[in-house]
Amino acid sequence: MPYSPKNLFPVKNDNGSEIKPRWEIIQEVLLQPITSSKHFEMVLNEYNKSLPKFPALHYFFEEVLENEESEEFFDSLLPRIIRLALRLPEILPGNLPLLKKGSCKSISLSQLQIASLLANAFLCTFPWCKDVTEIYPGVNFSGLFSSHFRSDYNDVVIEKLKCICHYFRRVLTVEPVGIVTFERKYFPRSHLPRWDRLENTLGNTRIHISSSGVIEDDGNGLLQVDFANKSIGGGVLSFGCVQEEIRFIICPELIVSRLFTEQLGATEALIIIGAERYSKYTGYGETFTWAGNYNDTTPYDNFGRRRTSIVAIDALYFGNPQEQYSSSCILREINKAYVGFHSRLDTQLPAVATGNWGCGAFRGDPSLKLLLQLMACNASRRDVVYFTFGDVELGNNLYEMYLFLTTNDVSIAQLWRYLCRFEQTNLKPKHLFAYIQQAHFDSKNQRSLKDYFCFRKKQSDMSTSNANNVLNKNPSTSTKIEDDKLDSSGIDEIIIPSSQTDSDVDVIESSQPDHIQVTLPTFSKNAGKKVIENKIGNDVDDVIRLIDAIDGTVPRIDRIDSKKKENMSLLSALSKLTESDPLSSDAELKQIKTEEVEKMEIDHDDGTSIKSKRKITDYFTKIDKG
Repeated sequence: MPYSPKNLFPVKNDNGSEIKPRWEIIQEVLLQPITSSKHFEMVLNEYNKSLPKFPALHYFFEEVLENEESEEFFDSLLPRIIRLALRLPEILPGNLPLLKKGSCKSISLSQLQIASLLANAFLCTFPWCKDVTEIYPGVNFSGLFSSHFRSDYNDVVIEKLKCICHYFRRVLTVEPVGIVTFERKYFPRSHLPRWDRLENTLGNTRIHISSSGVIEDDGNGLLQVDFANKSIGGGVLSFGCVQEEIRFIICPELIVSRLFTEQLGATEALIIIGAERYSKYTGYGETFTWAGNYNDTTPYDNFGRRRTSIVAIDALYFGNPQEQYSSSCILREINKAYVGFHSRLDTQLPAVATGNWGCGAFRGDPSLKLLLQLMACNASRRDVVYFTFGDVELGNNLYEMYLFLTTNDVSIAQLWRYLCRFEQTNLKPKHLFAYIQQAHFDSKNQRSLKDYFCFRKKQSDMSTSNANNVLNKNPSTSTKIEDDKLDSSGIDEIIIPSSQTDSDVDVIESSQPDHIQVTLPTFSKNAGKKVIENKIGNDVDDVIRLIDAIDGTVPRIDRIDSKKKENMSLLSALSKLTESDPLSSDAELKQIKTEEVEKMEIDHDDGTSIKSKRKITDYFTKIDKG
C-alpha cells in the first residue's frame, strides 16, 4: 500500500540523501497547487522516479479540452481526487490481501474504498517493481497517460480519459455506498469433469442467440462473461479497447482488481459481483467513443452489492489458428469455461451471457467457442444467452447447429469425441459443423447394404406335408413364400399375387380328417416370371426350390456338384438334374414319388394315423393311366 511504513523512498537534501517514507513525500507534494498537465507530471515524479513521459495526458488537456474545461479540472476536480487519495489510510487501514494463483479466496471492498484506491492509481502512488508487475498487472494510470505514440489509437486513449474523469466526478459528487466482491476460483484437475464420460444431453440446455445487443446492456440478471486476458483487465490502461477493456473503462471499479489479482492459471477464473456502470459508449476498438453518463439502476442484493455478476475467463491466443482444434487446446478452453460457470449452489442458476469469447484479437473460431461454452454450461446446469454482436449469418449457423444437437440427442461425450477427431481430418474450420453432423450419423449402428439382400437359412418344418411350406393365409389375395423370408428390416417380402378367382381354383380331395383344414396355394401363370424379376433372380438354388414348392416336389438337388453349380444357369441346372438321375423317365419318377408319399404318415392327438396330402402329380398320373 502507498502508506505502508515499509514503502521507503530516497530523498536528496543538503547532507546528501536520506530515506523517508514515501507516503510523507506524497502528502507534501500533492497538497501544493497544480495548474497544468506538465506541472502534474513533474509533481508525480517527486515520489515515483520510474514514471514515463505523459504525452497523452498533455494532448488531452491542451488539444482536446476547452480552456474552461482544463481549468475546471485543475482548480476543482483534481484537488478533490487528491483529498480522496490521501484518505486511504483512514478508509482502508491495514494491508490488502492478495488473490494468489492456486487459491480460492475473495475480497469485498466498499465502493468508497475502491474510489480511494483508484484515486491513488490516478496519482501513480503505488510503488513499481518489475518482478511484481510481471505477476500482478498494476493499477497506476501512468500507462494510459503515456500512450500517445500510436496515431491510429490516439482517439481511443482520449475517450478513456473522458470515462475516468467522468467516474471521479460522479463518486466525488455523491459518495457511493455499495459493496463489490472479487472472488478467485481455482479447480484442481482432479475436480474437473471427464468430458468423454458425461452423457448429459446438450438439448437439456436452453439457448437464446441474438445478433443485436451487447452483454453489458442486455445481460441484466445473468452471469456476464468478460473475455479476459490472463492479466486481468488486459490493455485497459493502455491502447487496448476490445470487449474486456471497454467493460473495465465504463465500470472503473473493475480496474482495482489489477492491484491484487495474480495472473490467472489454466483452471482459474475471477468472479466480480456488485460493480456499477458509470458511462455510456459507442463503437468498438479504434471507434470507441464515450457517450455520456450512465445511470445504473441495478438493484442491490442482501449484502449491499448490485446484482451484476461478471466472470473473467481468459482464452488462449492462437498464433496459428489451426492449433485451437487440438485436443489439448480444446480441453484447456472447456475447463476454463467450466471453472467460470460452475457454482457450488444447488439452486436454479442464472443463464450465462456470453458471445465470441477469444475470437477477436486472440483468433479463436466462434463456432468452436460456442460448442465449448455450451458444453460447459450444460455441465454447470446453466442456460446460454449468446450475442453475435451484429453477425446475423453466424447467429443463424449457430442456431441450426444447436437444433441438430437437440433433435439428435447428442451428449457431451459424443460431441467431445467429434471435436477431438476434427483435427485429424485436415478440414477447414468452416466445415466444423458439417463434419460434426456427418460424424454423428456415421457413429450410429446402421445396417450395411448386404443386410438388405441376405436370405435367412430355411427353418426346419414340423410338418411332413410339402404344402405347409407355401401355406396361403389369404388365398383370395396373395401367397407369401415363407422359405425366402428377408431379414426383419422392413424389406418387402416375396409376394406372388394370384390371377385366379375362386372358381378357377382346383379343389383336391384331402386325405386328412375334416377338422384339419389345409388351404392349397394358388399361383398365377406368370408366377415364375415375377419371382425371377424379384431379388432372388441370380440365386439358382432359391429359384429351383421355389419351383419345387410350386410343383409340390422336393428335388434331390444335392446330386449336383456344388462347385459346378455356382456359375450354372437355371436351364443348365434343370438339365443336369434330369441327366444325373438314372430314374429320369416320367413314369418311373412319378411312381417313386407316389411310393414315397404313401410312406409318410403323421400322428394326431386322436391317435389316428393319416397319410400326407396327395399331390397334383398323383392326379396327373391317374389321368395318364386312364
